[in-house]
Formats: sequence, structure tokens, C-alpha cells
Amino acid sequence: MTTRNRSNSSRYDPRVGPPLASRRDPEAEIALGDRLAMNGMGSFDWDLDQGIMHLDPPGLKVFDLRPGEFDGRPGSLILRVSPEEGERVDYALRRALQSGRRSYGGYFQVTRRDGTRQWTHTQGTIVRDELGKAYRIVGIVRDATDELAQTPGVRNDLRTGAQLTLAPIVRRTTEALSRAVTVADVTAVLTGAGGLERFGADGLTLGLVEGGNLRIAAVSGEPMVGFAELRVRRLDESLPLAEAVVTQQPRFVDSFAELADTFPVLRRFIEPLPLDAAAFLPLVAQARSIGGLALFYRGTRNFGPEERELDAALAAIVAQSLQRAILFDQEREFATGLQSSMLPRHIPRFDGAEIAVRYHAAWSGREVGGDWYDVVGLPQNRVGLVVGDVQGHDTHAAAVMGQLRIALRAYAAEGHPPSTVLARASRFLAELDTERFATCSYAQLDLATGAVLAARAGHLGPLVRHTDGRTGWPNVRGGLPLGIATSLDRHEFPETRLDLVPGETLVFCTDGLVEERGLDITIGMDSLAEAVHDGPQYVEELADHLADNLWQRWGSQDDVALLILRRNPDPGTVRAPRMHSYVHQADPEGLAEARSALRQALSDWQLPELADDVEMAAGELLVNVLLHTEGGAVLTLEVLPEPVRRVRLSVQDRSSVWPHRRTPGEAATSGRGLLMIDALAARWGVEPRGDGKAVWCEFGPPDRRGAAPVLSSH
Repeated sequence: MTTRNRSNSSRYDPRVGPPLASRRDPEAEIALGDRLAMNGMGSFDWDLDQGIMHLDPPGLKVFDLRPGEFDGRPGSLILRVSPEEGERVDYALRRALQSGRRSYGGYFQVTRRDGTRQWTHTQGTIVRDELGKAYRIVGIVRDATDELAQTPGVRNDLRTGAQLTLAPIVRRTTEALSRAVTVADVTAVLTGAGGLERFGADGLTLGLVEGGNLRIAAVSGEPMVGFAELRVRRLDESLPLAEAVVTQQPRFVDSFAELADTFPVLRRFIEPLPLDAAAFLPLVAQARSIGGLALFYRGTRNFGPEERELDAALAAIVAQSLQRAILFDQEREFATGLQSSMLPRHIPRFDGAEIAVRYHAAWSGREVGGDWYDVVGLPQNRVGLVVGDVQGHDTHAAAVMGQLRIALRAYAAEGHPPSTVLARASRFLAELDTERFATCSYAQLDLATGAVLAARAGHLGPLVRHTDGRTGWPNVRGGLPLGIATSLDRHEFPETRLDLVPGETLVFCTDGLVEERGLDITIGMDSLAEAVHDGPQYVEELADHLADNLWQRWGSQDDVALLILRRNPDPGTVRAPRMHSYVHQADPEGLAEARSALRQALSDWQLPELADDVEMAAGELLVNVLLHTEGGAVLTLEVLPEPVRRVRLSVQDRSSVWPHRRTPGEAATSGRGLLMIDALAARWGVEPRGDGKAVWCEFGPPDRRGAAPVLSSH
């Protein structure tokens, strides 16, 4: 606010008097208060900059507040003004502030100390600075109950003594139900905060027609708890609500004794209730009964013409909202059923890994999306992981997704590498009778070695959680989306090699989990990484954690497919414990984290005396890999209990070039790595590992320091 730091004197407005802090005159205020009080009015002065409201004694009386109950903050009026009523006044005020008007006014209800509701009127003048920014509101509040009692079309609420007009009640109910999308939303409006007050009732029951039955979908009000036994009843005329539904005629009851005589089945339910009157209203939409609404009241009640007109209007509003919600729920059921039929029914199990999948459909009615996941068992103890998204949100997108998923699964099962699988899938999509394209990530994991080959087609790559909890998005190279790549004759989908050590986790998802309109996608990616870092270790629990924490925030506008794989940990045994860690080439913190993890492991294994030597050797070997190869390093530390307890450190890389000793000169800045290993380790060696090698060294009681390396095996 540009004028927030100015003095109050610069905001003097002769039309409303000097600013709040400078115009306090106790004697004048008492005199003014007396004049207002004689007319049932109180005054207020609201400093918008400070958020402080001065409410004079007559104003406190209008709100039925004692001086100690109001601390000058508008929020403390919540004692007498319900959130719903406050929102109506706030809405009128916001519109006036945003439109530039100088005044606003409106009616709202105050709940007095004895529980009665009082209609109250407020009117205020908005004071603005020279830039048009509002900084102060002065106005009056008054008891408007008597005024509204003389207004035609007013209903007298005998329970509270307040006067309620037809138009405000209908308007408020319509506004509340306009935001209800599902049947659950409608019932929440009827039974939630302000629901009973909206109808001026003490109890409420909502029934829905389902086949030949009337199912009680919602009950509100303390006296209604005994109606649980009537949850589902045949749709006949044995109950008053069912009768109203069948006949499409309301029934108004001003004597519960007569009600029990007419409907004997109700006698044992209603006799203990402190209720005296009820209205049973059919909910009719397009000439068809879809349910019924029962309203219950304490005290005698005369259902006059205005009362019945109001109840009929409320029932019509509820019926329209319910019909819309029922249709939406039916469309959602159809859409989600179609979507689920296109996804894998079962996820295969694999020795060496645990897998969890989740799918969430966006709340967009019948518009289903083309997101999918798949897990494919491959030869040679490998597994294929797929996540993708077909363009569009309709049944055509879902149909294309189903065909593309099956085709990609077939190409993967043939044993092709990821680049070939994506290229063939792109050609398949381009040959379909569709203009849609698709994005996809596909990875093959060797469960024995942890080697991962990944490729992308315009899609997010996987997120990795390391054994120490660190998370990162590896730089997985990618190509164009499927279909577009074929149209442009660019079928290059370069593969990226990753290493997944035991205990590490891969997380694949579609963009609905990390993308929100108007925000950069990196915000969502950071949120996902943080949630994975903080989440449980087991994949099923992690999947639930991500769904609970991110779906509501990011996923309500788009479909979400989620696939998580965790390679089983390899902790060794009690006598021979083991740890693994992966150090990514582009992760500057990974080296320090790995050295810290080594020291902690040796402490846990009661071998802290080896920590300095092991950490120094690990640092040398890891730096050598990160500087002289094109990938990261897999670090393994294990205890070898036989014949003499010792520790073995292994650093694996993807390079086939073996290290060799050199004799550096005095001024050389490199070449001393293996000399250092010779000096620190009892034994060391090099052995082939996959398409690369592993350099290992052992520490413990020295059997031969500085021995010649073992070049092929232990």
C-alpha cells in the first residue's frame, strides 16, 4: 500500500472528520452514542491499515457483546456473527472496495447470547486517499428485526424469534449449493456449518431414491441421531418422507402425536425427541422424484402460505443441485471405469524390487485423460518401467492411450532397448487414425546389477531417492513426443545410463502431479522431491504419502499417473554388514555425503579406528571416477568376517580403462592415487563389473601393506 507509512494527518477527510487516532472526544462520543442508541443504532470506525475497529457502546449492544468480549479486531465479532453471515457482509464490502464505490450496506444475522437470531443492518462510508486506496470505513449498525417484520414476504422463525425474508434465504442457499459438484458436496452444504441455520431448522434428513429404496444420505442435528436404523427403506408410503417422494406432495406436520398415529413405525423414534413440527418435502427434478428433504423444528409452528412457499423454493433448489451432482457422479463413474479398464489390472512382482502404482483422475466430469503407467517383465532378470500421457482429456485420448500402451508393451517385451521401443511406438501412433501425440518415459532396470537404461519422449525423467535420503532429477536425455517425432522424421531417443544401488528408489510420474496453471513446473518438481525426501521408505506407503500431500495441491486439475520402484536394500548380515551409495557426477554434495556415510557405517559397525583410512581412500577413488569417466560411481562398503575381520571398500564405474601405477615427479599434481591406496590398504585390486570395472581395497589387520594389486578377483 503506497500510503501505509504516511502520517494520519495527511489523510484528513472533512466529509467524515479527522482520522481515528486523533478524533477521540469522550464527551462527544457519549452524546453521539446516546442519540444513536435512542434509534437502536451504534457506530463503528474501522482503520483498514491497522486492522483496528472502534465499536461504541450502542454498537456493542447491537451485537450483544460485553466490552471485554470485543478486542478491536473485526475477527472477534465471530462470537456473534457466523462465518457464513460474515462472508456475505465481506462479499458486499469487497465489491465496494474493488469497484471504487464510497459506500456499502447490507443485512445479516447476529446470534445473540440466548441463541436467538437478530437481523442487523450495517451501512458504511469508505474513505480513500488521493490515489483511491481505501484506508478507513466509518458507519453504523442497527437492529433491523422490527423493520423486516413489516416487510411483505417475511417468515417468522418461531424457534428463534428472528424475522427471515424469503429472498435472502433462497439467495444464500443458492450461493452455497452453486459450488457443490458431487452428491457428497451437496450433503456437506446441507449438514455442514450453517446448514441448519440456512433453513431455520433444528434437524434435517436427506433421502435419495436408489432403485426401489429410499436411502438416508445425510442427517444433521443432535436430535436426529436415532434415525440411523431407518437408513434404507422401501419406497412406499409407510414413512412420511417416502410418502412425499412417492406422491410428490409435501407434508407439513405441527403435531408429532398425530404423526405417530399416522405412521406407527415412527412412534418409537419420534416420541423421545424434543421436536414438535416437521416439513417433509419431495425433491423433484424434471418431473421425477430423486429424493426427499425433512426439516424438523422445536416449538409449535404454523406453516402459513409464506412458510410453505419458502420450503418449496428451498426444496426446488436442493433438487436441482442434487440432479446436477448425481449426473456428475454418474459421469465420473463412467469415466473412471473407462480409464481403469485401459490400465494394467495387475502389477507383476519381481525378486529384488518392490513396485507401487497410483492413478488419480482429475475432477472434470466425463473428460477422461490419457495418462498411463505400465510395468513389463523382460528377459535376463530385467524390468521395463513406463509412464506416459496422450494429448487431450476425452474418451478419444483414453482410447488412443489403451492402444499405445499395448503396442509399447509389445515392443518392450521383444527385448528392444529403450531408444528402439520409443521409436517404434512413435511410428505406431503416427499410423493411427488420430491427430494426437503422446509423451512418455521408458526405462529398463537390470535387477541384478542395478543398471538402468532410460529414454524420454518429451516427458519428465525419473526422480531418484538415494539411500541417505537425498533426492535428485538425473539428466536423462530426451527426444520429441511420440507421433511428432515420426511426423518430423526425427526418431532419435538417446539413452542415459543410471545406476540404482540397493535401497534406492525411482519415481516416475505424469505432469499432473507437478504442474499447476500459472506456475513454473520446477516449483512442482521441487515439491515432489521434497515430499519424496520426507516420505516413508516402503513404496506403498510412499505412494500414499505422495498422493495425500501432492494430489490435493497439484493434481485436481489434471490426471496423474505415478509409478515407484525401490530396489531391495542389501544390508548384508549381522556378522557381515554392507552399505551402498551412488555418487552422481553432477552432484557436488554427493562426495561429502558418501564420505560421511562411510564414517557413520564404520562407527555403527564398531570399527571407528578405520574411518580415516577408509574415508581418504574412498575420496581418492571417487574423485578419480568423477574426473576421468563419463558417469557416476557406485560405492560399496562391507565387512568380511573370515578369516580375519576386515573391511572392503569398492568403487564401481562404467569405464573399461583399468588404472595403472605411475611414478610422478616431485612437481607433479596427479598420479599419486594408487600410491596412496598402496600405503593405506592391506590389499587392493581391480575386477571387471558389468560393462565397467570395480576398484576395491581392504582395511584391517595388515597382512601385506603395499602388496601388488590383485587385478582380476578377490
